[in-house]
Amino acid sequence: MDERKAYRIGIDVGGTFTKAVLVDDDSHEIVGRFSTMTTHADPRGVAAGVVEVFRRVLADSNVAPEDVVFLAHSTTQATNALLEGDVAPVGIVAIASGPAAELAAKQSRIEAIELAPGRVLHPGHRFLHGEAMDAKAAAEAVRALRDEGARVIAATSAFGVDDGSDEETVREAAAALDLPVTCGHEISKLYGLATRTRTAVINASILPRMIETADMTEASVREAGIAAPLMIMRGDGGVMDVREMRRRPAMTMLSGPAASVAGALMHLRLSDGIYFEVGGTSTNIGVIRNGRPAVKYAKVGGHETYVSSLDVRVLGIAGGSLVRVRGGAIADVGPRSAHIAGLPYAAFASAEVFDRARIDSLDPLSIRGRDGVRYAVTTTCAANALGYATPGMHAYGNPDAAGAAIDLVGPLEEVAQEILERATAKILPTVEQLIAEYGLERDQLLVGEGGGAGALLPFVAERLGLRHVISPDAEVISSIGVALAMVREVVERVIADPTDDDLRAIRREARDAVVRLGASGDTVEVTIEIDPHSQRVRATAVGASEMRARHRRHIGEADALRIAAGSLGVPVGAARLAAQTDGMRLIQASIDGRAPVRAVDLEGAIRIQRSNARVERAHASDALAHLEARWDEVQHDMFLVLGGHVIDLGGLPSREQALAVARTELEGVPDDTMVLLVAALR
Repeated sequence: MDERKAYRIGIDVGGTFTKAVLVDDDSHEIVGRFSTMTTHADPRGVAAGVVEVFRRVLADSNVAPEDVVFLAHSTTQATNALLEGDVAPVGIVAIASGPAAELAAKQSRIEAIELAPGRVLHPGHRFLHGEAMDAKAAAEAVRALRDEGARVIAATSAFGVDDGSDEETVREAAAALDLPVTCGHEISKLYGLATRTRTAVINASILPRMIETADMTEASVREAGIAAPLMIMRGDGGVMDVREMRRRPAMTMLSGPAASVAGALMHLRLSDGIYFEVGGTSTNIGVIRNGRPAVKYAKVGGHETYVSSLDVRVLGIAGGSLVRVRGGAIADVGPRSAHIAGLPYAAFASAEVFDRARIDSLDPLSIRGRDGVRYAVTTTCAANALGYATPGMHAYGNPDAAGAAIDLVGPLEEVAQEILERATAKILPTVEQLIAEYGLERDQLLVGEGGGAGALLPFVAERLGLRHVISPDAEVISSIGVALAMVREVVERVIADPTDDDLRAIRREARDAVVRLGASGDTVEVTIEIDPHSQRVRATAVGASEMRARHRRHIGEADALRIAAGSLGVPVGAARLAAQTDGMRLIQASIDGRAPVRAVDLEGAIRIQRSNARVERAHASDALAHLEARWDEVQHDMFLVLGGHVIDLGGLPSREQALAVARTELEGVPDDTMVLLVAALR
């Protein structure tokens, strides 16, 4: 009997629309989609829209709920709650002992946090000396804060990252009064009491609303007969299960942009590149490096937190950017857009409306059609007029109409070219900055997402001399990214001169944490980065969900060569299999004296991408010797491939630490196991 098909559902909850896609778990083909207006006004909040779209996408596609092996959604709720000041009053219970007490009392007293103009969070505060800390003292502090209006508690102690027992005592006291609690040690293991406490306060402030939404959504999912765990998109590009979201909802901040990045990672199988999420008013630009999005700590109200989110650069230039004409020349493009001005694009009109039309305004540039409608001239119009926006792109409209509108201003090609030049001039410095900041190679693939990608990316890529691709189904790429995202967790510690035991411990902690969040242990990879200046050690664990792991599809060598050749930009016949393990194929080509490499896993994802590299085979018994011999030569850009796992050693500042990480990965591996080393050459 044929095995039943398995499906994944991804739901992107946007400010305007909630969109769902149903994805075949084997082929990653989109087999269904449905969207509805985001249900902000519903008594159940955005949960109502989430429930509606997953029910409808199943019904429309004639798929049974029991065939769904993965269900996840992004959410704007955490971000919107903070921006709108829709938060619960928070009371802080802080604890410290000995000489640190006086300083801790000051650092834990968080001043008012301005969430948005006129919307301020004023945390209450009680400080307890550790010597007098017990269940009774905790209960009295919590009760006093409740009586002052607190509806949720943030527990924080000076050395909670080492011993969270005092914070847990506060949790028990608050639970007795039915008050939700966030403990500082469950938010971050980094020192820095003020930042850790602030992060706990922000997390606590959105707990009640987020828990309510999670409860309603999960109940509806179960009622629909879906047994798969409900996963939520994090702001750093991974997913976590709904149980964890109830504990750390702040991790979902900026999960919308993260969803589109997950789409680039998984739908396009991208390992390295610069992504552009282009809307109508603004463009988000960020970096994917070694299969991971670049992340940083988010700021709330101008204050640092320990919440990891994408490092996204937001520019006020996009597909709907308006043109400004002064002195008979193009003076500027953007940041105001046709969407903000409420004007239709000339590129989406019929060419006839511009017969005997006239210029209505020069700043911003608009055309009064013969139908009496005022049309905007935008970057999308210029891209259509010059042929950069092509059929199949969401930005493709009516080139004849776009050209007729622009021709009223001046010579068509000259004016349209200047519009795109002005727009691109605002983008190129950011791209160059990202290349320099992240040490990217100059052959980066530019990836366009969002409905406006076709308006800007082809021209930008031409100016940079780089290859580009616009995501298939760009307008629902965020939903696709949610459907295909991996489970992710980050563990950070401050460790001076970490030893092998330290690295082994943090690696184990990250792996165990991501498994608790729903990842299958066999699929987990842990990347360790060490910052010698701050002495921070970061372990990032990524894995496929348990139900996803049961339905993994393996590709053959021919498919791997085809995928690699497409990424390399060469015919399939020019790509060769350089080496392989039982879980990875390393494929190379020869281009202008270089030997670029692509590592393709058994599911067809590109895991390593370098423009020039040496691939060496070794056995587990002598892999460390090979690594040590090559370290200085490759300037710290090296990978180990062990089975289907990639160990990225690029985030390690010294040979000794790279060897230490490699030793922990090779522990227990039989001596005769094949190991591959990929050394990137500059």
